[in-house]
Amino acid sequence: MALSKKPVNGMKDILPAEMEIRDYVTRVIKDTYRSFGFTPIETPCMENIANLSNKQGGENEKLIFKVLKRGEKLNLETAKEEADVVDFGMRYDLTVPLARFYSNNANNLPSPFKALQMGSVWRADRPQRGRYRQFTQCDIDILGEPSNLAEIELITATTTTIGRLGFKNFEIRINERRILKAMAAYSGFSEAEYDSVFITLDKMDKIGVEGVAAELAENGYAQESIDKYLNLFELLNDKKDVRAGVEFLKDTLGEYLDEEVVTNMTEIADAVNATKGAEFTLVFDPTLVRGMSYYTGTIFEIAMPELGAACGGGGRYDKMIGKFTGQDVPACGFSIGFERIILLLMESGFQIPESPKKVAYLVEKKYPAEKLVDVMKQASDARANGQQVLVVRMNKNKKFQKEQLNEQGYEEFVEFFNR
Repeated sequence: MALSKKPVNGMKDILPAEMEIRDYVTRVIKDTYRSFGFTPIETPCMENIANLSNKQGGENEKLIFKVLKRGEKLNLETAKEEADVVDFGMRYDLTVPLARFYSNNANNLPSPFKALQMGSVWRADRPQRGRYRQFTQCDIDILGEPSNLAEIELITATTTTIGRLGFKNFEIRINERRILKAMAAYSGFSEAEYDSVFITLDKMDKIGVEGVAAELAENGYAQESIDKYLNLFELLNDKKDVRAGVEFLKDTLGEYLDEEVVTNMTEIADAVNATKGAEFTLVFDPTLVRGMSYYTGTIFEIAMPELGAACGGGGRYDKMIGKFTGQDVPACGFSIGFERIILLLMESGFQIPESPKKVAYLVEKKYPAEKLVDVMKQASDARANGQQVLVVRMNKNKKFQKEQLNEQGYEEFVEFFNR
């Protein structure tokens, strides 16, 4: 039987045209983030399964690609539970690996530490448009900075990067986990019920207010609490400005909302709005939850009108590093939806700006070896002057060959005949 030529379901081959755009986007991202003082690092693609399954990754923990033990460690005959056969897993994001990395190397790192990570992650998810089982993530994180300077820097650096890639009129939606908890407590939900309530709230953009109300009722919550809770969101509909939204909640929730949260959110909004260079809007979104249970404070998302979905996000996770070291370290991060950005650029016919001129040297098949040396020297000189030069043998169907090369971006052809 012939071997399968198709990639594994949910993964894909990347053709040259897309790879050029991916390389360009990677350069812009890295150059921009470096200008903000972020330092590139790299972590392994696999982590200990206990690290990945520590009840902080939310629904993603159900999507881990697990790695079997090897050699003598793997004994299927005596295995009784998963731990007997699995010891590693493919990373499903870059945050858990970063927390482990920092815990292991903190003595050799500056404080605060501004990390930049780009790499593949794996999730056993249902493939769909812009969503794969292997995909690239791009994260920036600030570790060791307790103040909201971390959030301000992360949002500013990310919006600057998105702007340099040509995107306009996008939104940065922002919320605070402590605001979510205060609204739930005010409405009469107990602390033990918060996670379940937030899982339902997170579906607001898909099922609407009526859908959220119905699901909360199905889950057995008191109608009085449901009505009081959803009324808050109705009252916040016209308060998209961060300051207006949190000031309203301060007046409405009273003692349930800490004054520190209000100050924190308004300071972030004022600083970001005062320094923003890209064309975007900072929006207060009280329905924003973010699925990861490790978030402890500010949370944010990038919303792209062209995509109709989130294109990145992040937040503060001050408790994660303490899971490794026993001592909490302030931490905050922002992740760009790299694959979705590539999808948008590809579909819009994006052309890389100021790319080097691409020239193809077509050399006749019977061209003598002694003359080929001069061709290679000429190509070398052209490359030194900033051109991209491809040296190939001339095909019998030269017209078709040129058409194919033209599709790859080669604008000029130089032909070499033995005459």
